Amino acid sequence: MKTFLLGTLCLFACVWVHAQQVDIESLKDVFKAKPVKFNGGISAGSMFYNGSGNTGRQPFTWYLQGNANANILGKINLPFSFNFTNAGQGFNYPVMPNRLSLHPTYKWISAHIGDVSMSFSPYTLNGHQFRGAGVDLTFNGPWKVSAMAGRLQKAVPYDSTNKNALPAYQRMGYGVKTVYEKRWFKAGINAFYAKDDIHSLAIAPDSLLIYPQENLAIDYELALKPVKGMELSAELANSAITRDIRTIEGKEPAANTGIMQKLIKGNASTTVYQAFKSQLNYTFHKSTIGVGYERVNPGYTTLGAYYFNSDLENITVNLAQSLLKDKANIAVNIGSQHDNLSNQKESTTKRLVGSVNVNYAPTQRMQTSASYSSFSTYMNVRPQFDYINNVNPIQNFDTLNFTQLSQNATLNVNYITRKNEVTNQYLNVTATFQDASDEQGGVVSKGNSSQFYNLATAYGFLFLQKGLNVMLAYNVSYNTIARNDFITQGPTVSANTKLFQKKLTTGFSSSYNTSATQGAKQSSVLSIRFNAAYTLLKKHNINCSLINQYRTVINKDNTKDFTGTLGYSFAF
Repeated sequence: MKTFLLGTLCLFACVWVHAQQVDIESLKDVFKAKPVKFNGGISAGSMFYNGSGNTGRQPFTWYLQGNANANILGKINLPFSFNFTNAGQGFNYPVMPNRLSLHPTYKWISAHIGDVSMSFSPYTLNGHQFRGAGVDLTFNGPWKVSAMAGRLQKAVPYDSTNKNALPAYQRMGYGVKTVYEKRWFKAGINAFYAKDDIHSLAIAPDSLLIYPQENLAIDYELALKPVKGMELSAELANSAITRDIRTIEGKEPAANTGIMQKLIKGNASTTVYQAFKSQLNYTFHKSTIGVGYERVNPGYTTLGAYYFNSDLENITVNLAQSLLKDKANIAVNIGSQHDNLSNQKESTTKRLVGSVNVNYAPTQRMQTSASYSSFSTYMNVRPQFDYINNVNPIQNFDTLNFTQLSQNATLNVNYITRKNEVTNQYLNVTATFQDASDEQGGVVSKGNSSQFYNLATAYGFLFLQKGLNVMLAYNVSYNTIARNDFITQGPTVSANTKLFQKKLTTGFSSSYNTSATQGAKQSSVLSIRFNAAYTLLKKHNINCSLINQYRTVINKDNTKDFTGTLGYSFAF
């Protein structure tokens, strides 16, 4: 039997079609699972609609749908589904997996085989998928070693009939990471190398600005715990990238490559970039304070990541404190970021972010939380046509200073007003505020600002012995956009319970809300909803719902809509 299962597994591992990704974490668990296991479900239902508005909806619709899945060895899924309605039909057939990844583990050795991904550092190899093999060695001592090798990108020839498929050279990648870690000390180094195969494409897509590249990225990390409660970490990365490896190698690199020049053959298209990140955290008593700094040179990139943010400098400060015998907690975060580090861009963007979070639980029945965040983006723009049309070499150019401001605040209060063996009663209040505006020359433009205010209140009754839950709620939403204001408000009442040994679940709700603009009423909506669901023999379910809605809109005819649904489902 095990021979048959192993043969079946090898068969699926050798078939590469298009579909899902299969992940086998431990080969020994495969033989413990059933060879094939089926599950799925089928459902049918109908919907009746009757309304006075011209919605274009059909008065009667029906559907029949189902799904089934064959699970092989507990790891491979082959799904199938169908759908029939009076509007049409559809099928989805199972297909074999096109990606296979195995992660066998033996003691301190973990292997990654197939279509896998690994991460060494955000500045070198960071989650890029490759087809090949990798290994993680976690020795019993302080040493840890990881390595990978494989194809990062397959060759894609140019296709003039498919403009969406960009051509690409085949790209191979190799990497290694070594870490030495003790209780108070950690040091590591990792390197990643990738190179395109210039012979993988018969026709070079130079007209699309796609060139064969080469990249070597090296990252150094260091972490210290000099005293109790203090943690200091630093990371330095260098990335040398050659934009076109076909350029004459005898020419000097475009920038001083330093030690990287000895490790990679550079040419006139080679540039070396640098990134640095550090963090200091100190915990004392019940307080934590941290300071962080990050600088990434303009143009920094690595072929081991799909996307990378460069040309930025970040400074962050965070503080956390427990108060009132741990009943209250406060956390403060402040950060600033700016780009244009080399002062070569036509504009400079600066961002300032601040947030405060407070949690307070004075009693077991009451919990409160509040948060506030502010975000501002400052942009200094130098119009390019001032440089183009300049005739005075000593003229000072005008600049445009533009600031975007946004702030958010949230307050939430939960209070259990009564709690006993018969009933529980609770009150919930949530208030939110959002503001966004533009500022130029120190003046906030009224026409480019918006504010959103929301208030949600609810009072609930939970009757434990009857299993009945009743809730009364009132919601208000007030918005101002430019010079206009809008308000929507109204109450809601709902109740739900379970009957017949909790096999029947029923619910009822009714809501009424009105909308007004500039103080003048625009519309009102009254909705009445009822739903019920009955569970039979655990796997069968019968459900129905009724919705009645009455809508009144100024200067338009009143509308009335009724929707009823009835459905059945079975799971196996």
